[in-house]
Amino acid sequence: MEIKKIGIIGAGIMGSGIATNFASEHFEVVLTDISEIALEKARTGMGNFLRFQVMLKKTIGALSPEEVLKRIRFTTHYSDLQDVHYVVENVTENMEIKKEVYRTIDGICPGDVIFACNTSAIPITKIGSFTKRPDKVLGIHFMNPVPLKKSVEMIRGYHTSDQTIEISKNLCKQIGKESIVVNDSPGFVSNRVLMLTVNEAVFLVHENVASVHDIDQIFKSCFEHKMGPLETADLIGLDTILYSLEVLYQSFNDDKFRPCPLLKKMVDAGLLGRKSGKGFYPY
Repeated sequence: MEIKKIGIIGAGIMGSGIATNFASEHFEVVLTDISEIALEKARTGMGNFLRFQVMLKKTIGALSPEEVLKRIRFTTHYSDLQDVHYVVENVTENMEIKKEVYRTIDGICPGDVIFACNTSAIPITKIGSFTKRPDKVLGIHFMNPVPLKKSVEMIRGYHTSDQTIEISKNLCKQIGKESIVVNDSPGFVSNRVLMLTVNEAVFLVHENVASVHDIDQIFKSCFEHKMGPLETADLIGLDTILYSLEVLYQSFNDDKFRPCPLLKKMVDAGLLGRKSGKGFYPY
């Protein structure tokens, strides 16, 4: 089956970025969310991003911002996924919510449709168990901002077939991304390392060892990272960081993944980073 129409579940920062990337490369996109407000916010954000890229002369694909948005259908109905050829799921890092989503779409989408889970830490084998097609379930960990990143971390679950991996690698190549394939493990490679780094950086703030600015500056100046760990946390979302650490803590039963109390306090206070307007930095 030729893949021309992509279903994307979740219209947050990641879902919006993935939708923008696919639509910019001439794919039809169905972007779903449970909230009309989230969909409208996504539409506005995508338009602003695309127009800003035009101003910088860094257009994504050959289409204008208006043409890209015309290729995206915004909907609150899962039933609109009944004729898509491929699905990318981006809902919140909550096992019960994901289970409900996969059991719903498993009964809506044709049996040959692949489900790609864009999760930060939840094992792909577990996600596959929520469906009747575990061989067609894999993880594709997109990085933010999606249209500007050149690689994805692709995760093979226990039952994921070679055909599913190859189809997905080819699809990612069509939107300008190299796929780095790893085996299933909570947090995979990127977030198993990154979440530890971010959590330790938060502990340094919590213990008054150094300021937020100085912690990030050490990573940028000494290691030439483009962003420090706390800037990265704000970009990802502190709630996502916390959920991911909790999954790692529960999965490995290892205290090294214990979330910093300051991180929990900030999430409780709604200081989630860029998406809320304030995290470790104001936006």
